[in-house]
Amino acid sequence: MAMLIGTDEAGYGPNLGPLVISVTAWSVPDEFVHSDLYAVLERVVRRVPSRGVDGVVAIADSKQLYKPGSGLQLLEHGVLTCLRTLGYRETTWRHLWSCLTSDSDSFLAACPWNAAFDAQLPCAAQAEEIDAAGQRLAAEFRATGVALRAMRSVAIFPDRWNALLQVHGKKSDVLAAETLSLLQTLVAAQDEAPVVIQCDKFGGRNRYAGLLQHVFPEHLVEVVQEGREASIYRWGPQHRRTECRFAARGESFLPTALASMVSKYLRELAMQAFNHFWRERVPGLRATAGYPTDARRFQRDIASAQQALGIEDRFVWRVR
Repeated sequence: MAMLIGTDEAGYGPNLGPLVISVTAWSVPDEFVHSDLYAVLERVVRRVPSRGVDGVVAIADSKQLYKPGSGLQLLEHGVLTCLRTLGYRETTWRHLWSCLTSDSDSFLAACPWNAAFDAQLPCAAQAEEIDAAGQRLAAEFRATGVALRAMRSVAIFPDRWNALLQVHGKKSDVLAAETLSLLQTLVAAQDEAPVVIQCDKFGGRNRYAGLLQHVFPEHLVEVVQEGREASIYRWGPQHRRTECRFAARGESFLPTALASMVSKYLRELAMQAFNHFWRERVPGLRATAGYPTDARRFQRDIASAQQALGIEDRFVWRVR
């Protein structure tokens, strides 16, 4: 068996709310290591939006499944269906964070809008449809030998984001360091199987050998290819080679598409808590998605309430 791992993020550009980075890991029979998992799982997985009423789940770039104002149904259906195959039956907002992230109690408690917030899940999709799709997906895993093994995320809220920027200097370096740290933990937990990893490019850079060598120092990292379309690296013994690809539009790789969905779903849930907190304290306040132009409007609108509550800017505003 081989491992396929995909990573992606949501919230790289906004000034409000967290950056969320996720990884998903899949085991596949050796003959499928270079196959398109969409083709292998075509009876139960689609690249295009699907409500799941037929027991099929859509796994795709989150931008295809969610647009502002369209609701979370498709994202939520896909993420929670996949979690079902891992044995999770998340019931609340807080429970979901504990399923997908480490030390959730600590980082949620650091922000007042997260500390007391909770909500029932699913909030948009139908639980019965999620259960049916999860059972069908698990059955197809058994039939094909493919299996989803892990879904893990890290959420970097403004206070920590600003501190990391002081250390790394550039946004792309923060993204790289946190993504590779999450990958390191997941790869270390795998057995002796070969591993194929696919990541989106970090800020458009083409060279990653030094970053990888720092995170995976046990073996010499070999440069296979470096360029605008893709940068590819390999390391490790012959029986357990690890290949890591950095490519634009990486969501065509199913494990990366699911990571994209998980990151976006968690970020949107985080923004639910953030908007709920401030709208309770500022009558008539319009909710925000946190992107720069509207974030400045929102910052002005909450300024008086923020000052009265004694909440420092570093907990609210990401400096870049």
